Amino acid sequence: MAQSAEAASISRFSRTSHRHIKQGFFSRTLPFWLLLPTLLVLIAIQFIPGVFSFFLSTQSFERGQQTFVGLRNFERVFTSSAFGESLWHTLFFLIGYVTLTLIAGFVIAQILNRKLRLSAFYITVIFIPWVLSDVVVGLIFRLFVVPDYGLFSALFANPNIFPPKGISILTTPPSTPILPDVPFPPAPALIYLIFASAWKALPFITLLILAALQTVPREVIESAAIDGADGWRTVRFITFPLILPTLVVALFNLTLSGVNGVGMVFSLTGGGPGTATEVLSYLLYTIGFGRLDFGRAAALSVFMAIINLTLILLALRISRSEREA
Repeated sequence: MAQSAEAASISRFSRTSHRHIKQGFFSRTLPFWLLLPTLLVLIAIQFIPGVFSFFLSTQSFERGQQTFVGLRNFERVFTSSAFGESLWHTLFFLIGYVTLTLIAGFVIAQILNRKLRLSAFYITVIFIPWVLSDVVVGLIFRLFVVPDYGLFSALFANPNIFPPKGISILTTPPSTPILPDVPFPPAPALIYLIFASAWKALPFITLLILAALQTVPREVIESAAIDGADGWRTVRFITFPLILPTLVVALFNLTLSGVNGVGMVFSLTGGGPGTATEVLSYLLYTIGFGRLDFGRAAALSVFMAIINLTLILLALRISRSEREA
């Protein structure tokens, strides 16, 4: 009798332990199973095309024949004058685009944070450009400056405002470069492209900064005012440090979108006049779909992917440092 009771107890303990082991394994791996559908989608639309792009970058397609060329496509891309010129254009575009959008977004967010009347209506109106596609925005801004019948074409063509002969945004070439091989000052079309792109991105950045401003405690602002701090010092020493993580997120968001965006260039300037607005993303489009040189286009896409990955890792590193601080 005692032996049978002991055997039954051992059997129950074995079943319970086995059930606990199963439950423990399921509990430990539950996050993986929940993320598995998303991981499969990312593998299908990101990882596999990325690997295939790297494969294409080592191939040459001539006369219907595919040939392995190793890193020759990278050499052809990096040694071309078009790559160096587009790299400078991208740099100038990013500096102007990111700076203008961040400053304008911060100023507008500060105004909206004052709880104005109809502020909800203003936020709704400001958000309208964000829902428009880059191509649509580019076409709208192009209609403003089309020569002869554009809404603002007569203004830009006025020699009293833009001496000595006025300018045409879409056709005036850039001025003589200050330094050799550096296309600066940029063409009017590139400056206009910066304003159009900033207008498109401004709503999201404004709302992002506004959300951060609303987390700043009112008591801290009021205490600073009582201590004699003016508006600029309050912004510089209190508001700005408190919303710095959000500004970092906005900075990298704008940088990534500026590096990869092609729709605005495609519909607004087409890379012109000449190649004055040909940034890296549009050069990639031109090589791949204009010249059908898929090997060089894939090599350039791999280079841009490395830039994107570097920016993402840098953003994560800075965000982690901010959390630890």
